[in-house]
Amino acid sequence: PLGFCTYRNRSDDGRFTFNINKISDKAIVSKFYPVFRFKNANSTFMTEYLNSSARARKKLSVLAVGTSQVVLSFEALKSAKFDLPCKEEQDKIASLLECLNERVELQRSFVDALKKYKRGLHKLVFIKNRKHSWEKSALHDIASFCGGGTPSKDISSYWEGEIGWISSSDIQEEWIDDISVTRRITKTAIDNSATKLCPEGTIAIVSRVGVGKVAIMPESLCTSQDFTNITSITGNTHYMAYQIAFRMKLEAMKTQGTSIKGVTADTIKAMVLDIPPLEEQKKIADMLTAFDAYIKRAVCELDLFLAMKKALLQQLFI
Repeated sequence: PLGFCTYRNRSDDGRFTFNINKISDKAIVSKFYPVFRFKNANSTFMTEYLNSSARARKKLSVLAVGTSQVVLSFEALKSAKFDLPCKEEQDKIASLLECLNERVELQRSFVDALKKYKRGLHKLVFIKNRKHSWEKSALHDIASFCGGGTPSKDISSYWEGEIGWISSSDIQEEWIDDISVTRRITKTAIDNSATKLCPEGTIAIVSRVGVGKVAIMPESLCTSQDFTNITSITGNTHYMAYQIAFRMKLEAMKTQGTSIKGVTADTIKAMVLDIPPLEEQKKIADMLTAFDAYIKRAVCELDLFLAMKKALLQQLFI
């Protein structure tokens, strides 16, 4: 029923998450989800307490039994005893948490709506609003390419240098200007592997694991073999990167549900792009960059609210 609580009684890591049904008057769950309600206690407070309190989680993990997968039976849960504030105090805390949760969900919905709008905007720019007067060129006619590789990880000294080396996990799905350089290698590592040093401004295209990700290098970097990199291109780099990212997502969709692993370098090189006049390329790139910056601010605000809630729960449930 609406307002009742449930949790999955089996866990691989010893943690259990409690949720209140706020979706519909009646909901159906599997037999592994005990259903109950709290009496003489605030449901919102109790679920937040059970999910966030280190003491509560420790006590529940002790009550759970099993080896590789532990089970917290409903009988064991009912036997648990906790030091709790009075109902009136619980209601006050719950009211604050509900306001914060509502604000978090509003911000999350706003971010989701912006990302959905972004997908529509890119479709509008690169499909619906393209002009017949624009030229068309295959990438191999307007760009220079290089691949990547991975230095031996058995030689630790290779990974103690100052030259950035990235894999597909270092590129964000949403942004073309966001690369996290977490590993750095030496010149010797480059000389003894297939990786290449690409200049600043290179368009890094993930063509294998994580296919569809595209980013512009903020500095000279090396990449893994999962990349096809454009070291130079005729036209506005940001415009080209946005259009390549859009078309790579379409290519990635074609491979879903098949045994094909990624997109080949030859397919990328043969990709045909729309080439508007340079001034128009810059206007489109500036617009898309500005919209990305707007979404990032909204994401940062969501992260701020989530951090605020986490800090508040830590203070409440020490």
